[in-house]
Amino acid sequence: MLKKLYLLFFVFFLGGVALHAQTRDELQKRKQEIMKELEELNLEYSRTQNNKKTSLKQLALIKKKINARQDLVNDINKEVKQLDETIYLNERDIYRLKKELDTLKMKYAKSIVFAYKNRSSYAYLNFLFSAGNFNDAIKRVEYLKSYRRNRETQANTIVKSEALLKDKIGVLSNNKKERLSTLEVQNKQLQVLQEDKKEQDQVVAQLKGKEKELNAQIKEREKQRQKVQLAINAVIRREIEEARKRDEAKRQKALEEQRRLQAQSKPATDAAPKSNGTTPKVAKRSADNEPIAGLSSASKDRSYSPLESTPEGMEMSLNFENNKGRLPWPVSNGVVTIDFGITQMEGTRLNQKSDGIEIAVPVGSAVRCVADGEVVSTTEIAGEMVVLVKHGKYFTGYKNLSSVNVSRGQDVKAGSVLGKSGTSIDGEGAILFMIMNDRAVFQNPKPWLKSR
Repeated sequence: MLKKLYLLFFVFFLGGVALHAQTRDELQKRKQEIMKELEELNLEYSRTQNNKKTSLKQLALIKKKINARQDLVNDINKEVKQLDETIYLNERDIYRLKKELDTLKMKYAKSIVFAYKNRSSYAYLNFLFSAGNFNDAIKRVEYLKSYRRNRETQANTIVKSEALLKDKIGVLSNNKKERLSTLEVQNKQLQVLQEDKKEQDQVVAQLKGKEKELNAQIKEREKQRQKVQLAINAVIRREIEEARKRDEAKRQKALEEQRRLQAQSKPATDAAPKSNGTTPKVAKRSADNEPIAGLSSASKDRSYSPLESTPEGMEMSLNFENNKGRLPWPVSNGVVTIDFGITQMEGTRLNQKSDGIEIAVPVGSAVRCVADGEVVSTTEIAGEMVVLVKHGKYFTGYKNLSSVNVSRGQDVKAGSVLGKSGTSIDGEGAILFMIMNDRAVFQNPKPWLKSR
């Protein structure tokens, strides 16, 4: 019974350690990811320090550094709490083991004293020969043997308990050392965080000193954004109109084929049927612009889009939607310096709007398509090359390219190289990645892309 209790205790102990280890592994992995992100941010920040036009970018980078560093500190704090909990559990287990070990030793000592007092062979012989019959004598022999085995078991249990207690004390010692080491790392990160915040205050102060210059830079960027938006809207309208024309051509062809078959099925003598004042029933588009049956593979629970009126278009749309959160990034590395939407510059009255995410990368980096699709535009807008790819009723845009490897009408696969990255309006290496739907509504690309 005692051995079973120790076995259960050991199993629960290992299970608890494994559970904590799994959580600790996840925290360690996240810490490594944040450290990698911080390395990229520091590298990109050092590149921008020599460029006078990139003050806004510097502020964005240092803000991201502060956020990443704060996340790192929070994760380290979680790790410290887990270590505190582990230390508490180990100390409690050590206390319990010591009490149980004292009890085992006390019982073993009593059995040894009893055996010592009855060590005379006459006592054993008297115990055996006082049996009432032969069977009773056999039982007394077995009892004496079991008593001896029990003492051996007690001794082995004490040895194992002492070994387990020693291991526990060693684990506790390692936990305390690890906790001290983790606290040192946390203190260092807190110091660096304070330095980053001071640096942010300095950058904000510099921005306030040249707010007019930066405001002009933001206005220039806004004009460029509007030009790109108008060009993208024009391309999407063109693609929808061309899809509608193809859809209408298929409808007319289907109606003509229907009339031809009806004419062939009539007898020759009935070539001129009497009119009854009604017209033949033909398939028409519904009032809510639903596609004609047989011409579209669109699901009934989806709103009609001309870009999904073919099996290929529908397949691309569904593939794009089903991979939301798992789409690959358009560049193999880089740091997001401008987020989607309106960004308020901390400490200033400045703000800027972006229709996508700007990713800082070295000039000449390969820019890849994020999903299967068809190139619908490769054009220069405001001095920057822009590539648009259609994925059913979705579109992806890649701006700030220095060169383009594809042409309009070309089918591309996920991972296909569209071109090389160029420079943004700030003069730094970057690309702007955008996602739009068939209503020309720009969407935040981050929820669509996989975590890095």
